[in-house]
Amino acid sequence: MCEFCLQHGEGQKWYLQAKNYSEDLLSDARRRKFIAEFFSRSAEERGQSVRGMDASLDQFNRLPGFARSMAGRWMGSKAKKEHHGQVLPIEDVEQILGFVNSVVRVACVCRMGIYGPEPRFCYGVSMAPPEVGPFAFLRDDPSYRGGPALENMETLTKEEALAAFRHHEEEGLCHTVWTFVTPFIGGVCNCDRQDCQAVRATAVHRLPYLYRSEYVAAVNHDVCTGCRTCMRACQFGAISYSPSLDKTVIEPRLCYGCGTCRAHCARGAISLSDRRSVPAAANLW
Repeated sequence: MCEFCLQHGEGQKWYLQAKNYSEDLLSDARRRKFIAEFFSRSAEERGQSVRGMDASLDQFNRLPGFARSMAGRWMGSKAKKEHHGQVLPIEDVEQILGFVNSVVRVACVCRMGIYGPEPRFCYGVSMAPPEVGPFAFLRDDPSYRGGPALENMETLTKEEALAAFRHHEEEGLCHTVWTFVTPFIGGVCNCDRQDCQAVRATAVHRLPYLYRSEYVAAVNHDVCTGCRTCMRACQFGAISYSPSLDKTVIEPRLCYGCGTCRAHCARGAISLSDRRSVPAAANLW
């Protein structure tokens, strides 16, 4: 189990604990301020933030090894306290949708910084009733000056939201759950390495902005035809092709257990296993 499960889930999956979505957590003044600032930035400000992070990652990669290790730990520690994510397979997304009370579709702040207006890939979730919805306190917060991410929020039923997540998976996106000042969970997103800063920082630069999921994928070579469709779907570079076998192979040490490759396998040759049952990946988060 990841450290969040131990700290905030009593040894169970922390993101399946209703208390971590509780409206009571929103009474914390620091959390309210963080959420207000997070959503109030304009598209232009978000663009500056994206460019700034890209420049920071370039500088990070030029650091000597020891300094890079120290900086990476500091950045990862800061993210875990404020805004940190974990990869999820679709079945865990379905469980989250099963106990939250309201879901809204909002704009992706990463993609807004890159492209401006964009199709909405992120979903606010809440224990508040649907007529109230996630982030409702912002309406009465004098520090919140409004922001494009929460403009035209679209309220969805749980069935509509689950169908949307399945469609995003077909598009090749992986599902992620996010804190807003840990342990409060406010959103479930759909990410890819090209557009998501957290996935790019994690998968490309090896900065710990995302936990791996509680699962690891594996290929059944008796069923695999070697078509390599799964390779194209993997956001984390965990799948390779063996010409000798004419099969694909998943490296468990690199696998984040999102299940996107599984969704793209027409033969059903890929399955997910509990990470703890795979020795090579059991302690990798």
